[in-house]
Amino acid sequence: MQQLEALRQLMRKKGVDAVIIPGTDPHQSEYPAQHYKFRDYITGFTGSNGTAVVTLNGAALWTDSRYFLQAERQLQDSGFELMRENGDNPSPTYEEWLAESLAPDDIIAINGMLFSTIDANRLERFCGENGFRMATDFDPAGDIWAARPPRPLNPAYPYDEQLAGETVDSKISRTLEIISQNDADAMLVAGLDEIAWLFNIRGADIERTPVTIAYAYIAEDDCNLFIDSKKITPELADHLKRYHVRTRDYDDITRFLERRSTLETVLLDPKIVSDTLANAHPGAKLYATSPVNALKAIKNEAQISGIRQAMERDGAALVRLHMWLEQNVPAGDLTEIDVATQAAAERAKEDKYTDESFDLIAGYADHGAIVHYQATPETAATLRPEGMLLIDSGGQYLDGTTDITRTITLGNPTEQQRRDYTTVLRGHLALQGAHFPEGTTGAHLDALARMPLWKQGLTYWHGTGHGVGHFLSCHEGPQSIRNDQNPTPLRPGMVVSDEPGLYRTGQYGIRIENLLLVVEAEQTESFGTFLAFEPLTLFPYDRRLIDTALLTREEIRQINDYHAIVAQRLLPHLNPEQAQWLQAQTAPL
Repeated sequence: MQQLEALRQLMRKKGVDAVIIPGTDPHQSEYPAQHYKFRDYITGFTGSNGTAVVTLNGAALWTDSRYFLQAERQLQDSGFELMRENGDNPSPTYEEWLAESLAPDDIIAINGMLFSTIDANRLERFCGENGFRMATDFDPAGDIWAARPPRPLNPAYPYDEQLAGETVDSKISRTLEIISQNDADAMLVAGLDEIAWLFNIRGADIERTPVTIAYAYIAEDDCNLFIDSKKITPELADHLKRYHVRTRDYDDITRFLERRSTLETVLLDPKIVSDTLANAHPGAKLYATSPVNALKAIKNEAQISGIRQAMERDGAALVRLHMWLEQNVPAGDLTEIDVATQAAAERAKEDKYTDESFDLIAGYADHGAIVHYQATPETAATLRPEGMLLIDSGGQYLDGTTDITRTITLGNPTEQQRRDYTTVLRGHLALQGAHFPEGTTGAHLDALARMPLWKQGLTYWHGTGHGVGHFLSCHEGPQSIRNDQNPTPLRPGMVVSDEPGLYRTGQYGIRIENLLLVVEAEQTESFGTFLAFEPLTLFPYDRRLIDTALLTREEIRQINDYHAIVAQRLLPHLNPEQAQWLQAQTAPL
């Protein structure tokens, strides 16, 4: 409440009637560095998706169904009301809320560096339609966040070209070719994962994601990287010089753009480039999806090989983790936090491991129903030899990024738990076994994962699948598997998750996730190319929760075939005791 009142005092001083505070950074990062977490500071809410809106008399936070239960807890006594973006009873949008809360000629303020061009334009239209005024230069964090963490200055480093599978010259050349085809002269690259991929560099500025905070501006024979000089090691300087990349100070980006020619056409991704930077360039703007994002999504053979190897090491680490759980849960002194600690310790034993790919989710019993639950010392449940435990985790390895969810029983599963688990598993298998024509989008396939649940009057509100980077972001686009209309077709070389779920509030949650590689399945003379999925994740499903009476013969065959692959690939990484455990888990149903 103290932070909220300080913000309102500043609003009165500046003549601002409402302020919108997103939970992102100037690069539209899903997980920003601590320096940019002003929304968290004001509200107390720490989820990856959420927008706070404050007026002089009210305050609310909008988030999606993954975070409803978490937000209810974290927003207590904060002065903020929870607003639900989706689910079975969604709240009014923040535009609708503002329209009811403000008077004509009131000023809605934002920090234009934190709003993408498309979001700022949408807000500008809203203000015009409702008689409000809009200010884009309001940066309250700089005024009221006294203990604000500094912007990260961790060293960046070159990424091994053999692991990347492509040179910087080749990536820039392919990108410039697409820019030229779109009748543009240059491109402003703002996505941190895009910059890391394009220049074959990595960093440690954002937790769990090996990127460095920077901008890039590329044109024919003119490649510029805007990065703090303190991050540039001699090794990185040599790497960038080899590819004729000029380095400039990170904070010079706005002045650089302002000095560009009025005759230049610059390509900007309106979902990533901030409103402030888009308006700084004096020339023509071409708003289009970033070609870097699309190129990055198609993994080459070196990357695919690396991911497969990383999955084997990750699977071996998970075998050890689950054996440890079986051995230690009966003692009654393990908590959800201990699961996260042990998972990181097991992965750290593996070659090429650098970090977790996101903060592990360990949701025991009713905590499993909180989709993005994060255990704290105050909330961490003690595990008992009964009920279910949902573990969503992943690792960052130099040769690949992993993301896996398994729900397991800790003892005495009920008939309902087994029925629910098997129903979720059937949807997971239906998507994993899909066979589809070239040009199919994730939206076309989403219902496959949901249908077994829908037939029982059940559903889940989050997406079914997201793209995954290569030693980069755990969540990347442009591909996805969701029930909204993403027009991006699935193409060979893309990696996407398959993670349907079911969440019974106050009881338990179930989610089963594998990463899948899109591969070419067959060429037909009359109907063209058909695609399929290769499961990349290597870890068994919990046989104790599978009710085979609910499965078809084909589904049983699919599980047995997958388990045979898991055993074949993981056994060489295990000692005899671990191998015996895995063989029991992967025995035919």
